[in-house]
Amino acid sequence: MQETDAIRSLAALAQEVRLRVFRALVVAGQEGLTPGGLAEQLGIAPNALSFHLKELAHAGLVSQERQGRNLVYRASFATMNALLTYLTENCCQGAECLADAAAAPCQC
Repeated sequence: MQETDAIRSLAALAQEVRLRVFRALVVAGQEGLTPGGLAEQLGIAPNALSFHLKELAHAGLVSQERQGRNLVYRASFATMNALLTYLTENCCQGAECLADAAAAPCQC
C-alpha cells in the first residue's frame, strides 16, 4: 500500500457513520449486507447511507455486487489488511513484536 492509499483509507474512516458502516460490514464478513439491512441495523437514513457507502467504495474499503434486484456491500478485507500492514510494518523498529502486543503497548 502506498502512503496516498493509506491516507485515503484513513480519511474515509475518520467519520463516525462511515466507521460504523465499515465495522458492520467487517462483522458481516463475506456474506455482506444490503443497504436496507445496513440502514436498519445502524439507524441511518438510506440517502445518507448511500453517500457514505460511495465514500468507502472510493477509498477501496468496500465493494458492491448486484444479487438479483439487490446490491450487497462487503468490506474489502484485502484493503483492510493492507492498511493494517502499512500501519504496523515498522513496528518495534523492524524487530518481532511481543506475542501479546495486541493487548499491551509495544515494549521494544
